[in-house]
Amino acid sequence: MIIPRSIEFENITRLCALTLILTLTSQCITGQHSDAPFAVKGLCIAAPAPQEIDRFIHFMENDFVENGFNTLILRVEYNYEYQSYPQVRSDNPLTRDQVKKLVKAAQDHKIDLIPQVNLLGHQSWASKESNLLREFPEFDETPHVELPEKYEWPNKDGLYCKSYCPLHPDLHGVVFALVDEIMEVFEATSFHAGMDEVFYIADDQCPRCAGKDKARLFADEVTKINDHLKQRNWKLWIWGDRLLDGETTGLGMWEASDNETYAAVDWIPKDVIICDWHYENSTPTAAYFALKGFNVVTCPWNKPQITAQQIDLMNTFKKNANNSIESRYLGMVQTVWTSASSFLDLYYEKVIDEKAKGQVDSFNILGERFN
Repeated sequence: MIIPRSIEFENITRLCALTLILTLTSQCITGQHSDAPFAVKGLCIAAPAPQEIDRFIHFMENDFVENGFNTLILRVEYNYEYQSYPQVRSDNPLTRDQVKKLVKAAQDHKIDLIPQVNLLGHQSWASKESNLLREFPEFDETPHVELPEKYEWPNKDGLYCKSYCPLHPDLHGVVFALVDEIMEVFEATSFHAGMDEVFYIADDQCPRCAGKDKARLFADEVTKINDHLKQRNWKLWIWGDRLLDGETTGLGMWEASDNETYAAVDWIPKDVIICDWHYENSTPTAAYFALKGFNVVTCPWNKPQITAQQIDLMNTFKKNANNSIESRYLGMVQTVWTSASSFLDLYYEKVIDEKAKGQVDSFNILGERFN
């Protein structure tokens, strides 16, 4: 993810009014709510490099647990020694034994360990394709869009990140083999598929996707992934931005969709868990997702004051909701968009970087104030 554009709150007045009024009045209607704690207090961070395993486990077993955190989303991507398709491995992948050390630490301390591999979108970054598209270029939704030697935004191709073509007949055989392998080695019960910031979908030049409804295509891909996971009783987590109307909410093209995928919110399975990320303002869209029937977590990043406001919002939503809606507010997940090594350096003050330490401060506030 990148830092989104600033949001003008007046542009989302109607959304705020709807979500807050319906949520805050629900207790008056039913006269009941639960005092149960939130189920999820989490961190989403890149998986540690092999040389950082021991230090990361020390963090898990001490600071993470001592601050009440219980859910760890590790962005593994291709940083594992995959056996099903070894050609997609990164240059310095985690070994099976190293992953098992992470798994043991998580199990010993009752941490829910959730691996993430980006599906659909984020199949390139700047001038480099993902390992998947590097090895399977036929999966590229937009092969006619060339990656530039020097990436700049904006650009004439509207290129942020590449997407894979969800209708390629050979795609899911490869992708699901990788998903199954990473889930098995992590002994996980939930999988995070990413699926945020999908700008390329149903491209006009794609021989399979051209002319397709973008929202329906997005919803079908979420459903296909969810159906595959459910065969093993695994849960699917995704980022929620593509399910929000960027124009109506005023959230724009990063924190929401301006390419018409938002209608998918009414078509994807309700057992998909939504990670609702907002970094510039404490936008109350968690209530929107809960009212739509989804379990939802709110995800801050690097502005401690925004994190504090999001904590207050989630507490207000949960406290005043009726029992049906209250249970859908699962909790909060702090996001970190540096390497695990960089985060730990900042956390243990081995490096002082005032611009980057906001995510550490946000993590600390979540640890202190959110239960």
